[in-house]
Amino acid sequence: MGLLRLLPRPMLAPPREDRELAAAARAGDEAAFAELVRRHQAGVRRCAARILCDDEEGRDVAQAAFIRAWENLAKYDPAWSFSTWLYRIASNLAIDVLRSRDSRDRTHQIHLRLVGESETPRAPEHLAEVEVQRIFGELAECLTPAQRSAFVLREVQGLSTAEVAEAVGCSEATVRNHVFQARAVLRRELAARFPEYLPRGGGR
Repeated sequence: MGLLRLLPRPMLAPPREDRELAAAARAGDEAAFAELVRRHQAGVRRCAARILCDDEEGRDVAQAAFIRAWENLAKYDPAWSFSTWLYRIASNLAIDVLRSRDSRDRTHQIHLRLVGESETPRAPEHLAEVEVQRIFGELAECLTPAQRSAFVLREVQGLSTAEVAEAVGCSEATVRNHVFQARAVLRRELAARFPEYLPRGGGR
């Protein structure tokens, strides 16, 4: 037993960074790309769903984003984080979906589906999240696609202004303006449509 205690413990290899995995994937390593998908699929899906205000379409956009990323790995610039590049692809695809919607009726049906009744009981915290999505979905109708994308990436996903600028392909000043305008619109619409959700003392 004493001899066994003297044996060196096996060293666990540290997880590879995203840039290293991306380089391996670019060389054809599908397992490396699968690891990138595993790491980022939840965040990319959440980002797309927030922009679209629809979970199902968010999943579709996320899947399309990873397919596009795999097909365009040669264009990835490692000067930026891999997640920022993914968010750029996903937000552009989501904006394309927004612009292709034929009418407000379709958006209304999406909101109804988000809060539709289910045969299975839901936990209170899930109901609260659905309510937040419903309210944001209604208010976000008043935002331009650029404002919605910038606001979601900055305020929901927590990207820095520089990362959002890279993701949406504009200047940092433009990002700050989009986020500022989005906040103003959302605050105004919240006061008009859902005053009960305003903080005490008003929304100013």
